[in-house]
Amino acid sequence: MSSSLIVAGVDVGGSRKGFHAVALRDGMYLDQFTSLQTAEIAAWCRRIGARFIGVDAPCRWSATGRARPAERELMKEKIWCFSTPSRETAEAHAKDHFRWMLNGAELFGDLEISHPLFDGNPRPLSRLVCFETFPQAVACALAGTIVPARKKGTVRRALLTRAWVETSKLTNIDYIDAALCALAAYHFALGHFTTYGEPMTGLIVVPGSALRPERLAAV
Repeated sequence: MSSSLIVAGVDVGGSRKGFHAVALRDGMYLDQFTSLQTAEIAAWCRRIGARFIGVDAPCRWSATGRARPAERELMKEKIWCFSTPSRETAEAHAKDHFRWMLNGAELFGDLEISHPLFDGNPRPLSRLVCFETFPQAVACALAGTIVPARKKGTVRRALLTRAWVETSKLTNIDYIDAALCALAAYHFALGHFTTYGEPMTGLIVVPGSALRPERLAAV
């Protein structure tokens, strides 16, 4: 078994865009992959040997039909995010507005066959794990401040470059966001992460930052 630490991040889209994934090895760019099929993304993550996988999609549905605790906590810090509905609401939407969330739920189901969803245990290094993350929150954590989302491509690429992640092959915002999710997985592997929310409705994991020092996970 390789001693290298391989992690992956996945950006989740709707039916036409599908999924974009990026892998890092020891914090450096390793590979990327795209597919319309959740099973293919999950198989790629296993094939490259990813230990930790960050996914930009809700890992659990709302229990109340309103924003989940994790989303409310992010918005209190002025990090705007979508509110996750109940699964019934998502499936019933006439224009399939929540298709990307449904796709994300399907991906988590495929990933959890081998990579159980993170449950809040601060010392997960002995096992394979997947978790929910959010690129805008990752970007804010890396910057140490709230960064504008209106120029996200430029800002997020610069933050990846500052973290020594090669970006020349990240040809669109989907790959950039997937790389930010992978970078969150790398910080997670090092024990340097912050969580929002609670396990029942889903934890959102981002790199540890000065924004939430009291919630920095123990190493």
